[in-house]
Amino acid sequence: MTDSPRPHDATSRDAGPRSTGPDDASSRDIRLSDAGLRDRWHETLLAARAGADGPDPLPYAENLLARWAEPQRRYHTTAHLAAVLDGIDALAGHADDVHAVRLAAWFHDAVYRPDRTENEERSAALAERALSEAGVPEAVVAEVARLVRLTVTHDPADGDRNGEALCDADLAVLAGGPQEYGAYAARIREEFGFVPDGAFREGRAAVLRQLLGLPRLFRTPHGAAAWEARARHNLATELELLTSSGPAAR
Repeated sequence: MTDSPRPHDATSRDAGPRSTGPDDASSRDIRLSDAGLRDRWHETLLAARAGADGPDPLPYAENLLARWAEPQRRYHTTAHLAAVLDGIDALAGHADDVHAVRLAAWFHDAVYRPDRTENEERSAALAERALSEAGVPEAVVAEVARLVRLTVTHDPADGDRNGEALCDADLAVLAGGPQEYGAYAARIREEFGFVPDGAFREGRAAVLRQLLGLPRLFRTPHGAAAWEARARHNLATELELLTSSGPAAR
């Protein structure tokens, strides 16, 4: 099926440009990281199938990893994917269906172009096509697509334990130390390098205000206890820097 991660479909109209290849040292690191991600994908897909037959998981992993390695990405890379999966591991006991949550992590930025606004919808549609083809039960496919679409707002309903786990893991980067958060913010700016400084400041400030306006950034007990205070401090600090240096102060 078009746009699904299949052996004969390594590229698609949603895939965007592919990586041109890093230097040798970076390439070795990426290969090691990708090998671990392939193992995680294989384990998760088989668990989500719940014993049902399906095609070889590896070509799906290869297509997804190629998407996450596209050259327009600076933050939304395989490193981000791995970090979200690590966060889900920490929150696994909170989720009602941790396999669906992990699959949603794989797909939540699988289609990503910083100059587009429909990335989440395209990513959800890709998940629906690919996972149905890969032998995942219909109910799980629907839940994965719902979770991917939820990352537009990161505002799950009360009691949505799967949504809470995914959104908390995705936002955990906001709770990094000063250097980590600074690197994250810098990579976001690089992804939007085509946007003039003034417009970027205004747009980024709006995103920060939206996040700070949420009653809680983190909905899981672990996220609330470990990440909330630091994340709010980081967001408020970045917003202050943005609004004190340009048009976003209006």
